[in-house]
Amino acid sequence: MNGIYKKTELAANVAIVIVAILLGVVLVKRYLLPSPSPSPAKAIAAGDKISVPNVSWEKSNRTLLVVLALGCHFCSESAPFYKRITDEARKSGNVQIVAVLPQSRAEGQKYLSDLGVPVDDIEQADLRSIQVAGTPTLILVDKRGVVIDGWFGKLPSEQETDVISKLICEDCS
Repeated sequence: MNGIYKKTELAANVAIVIVAILLGVVLVKRYLLPSPSPSPAKAIAAGDKISVPNVSWEKSNRTLLVVLALGCHFCSESAPFYKRITDEARKSGNVQIVAVLPQSRAEGQKYLSDLGVPVDDIEQADLRSIQVAGTPTLILVDKRGVVIDGWFGKLPSEQETDVISKLICEDCS
């Protein structure tokens, strides 16, 4: 009986050591070694053709896509700028403003209404499908659906000026 007890104890000790080594390897891999980063998605760039469901690029010379998401504090903080954009777009008369959100149209409408940002249209789209990695993102598109320019994140005032100048520029495409 003493021999069986020693063999069982030895097997249990070996099993504990093996589990401890495996657990140590998992912990080192997870917390100490850098994880391989996934290949970044191709970001939208000038000259790319873009497609957003239910958006007709031909309605105006240019379309500004305002890509937002509920719960994005940078989107909410940028609301005064988006109001300025819509005012300038209405003055020029040749730019439509379309909000694109991953949430439903109804949720997007309420969100934009709460922010006080009027837009010409609101569409729901998976942001990855339009090659947008984060919000807020602004994408200026010509009447053929080709990207003219894009701006990402909460913009500093000089970039805000750049956006507005491209919106009101009659000869820009």
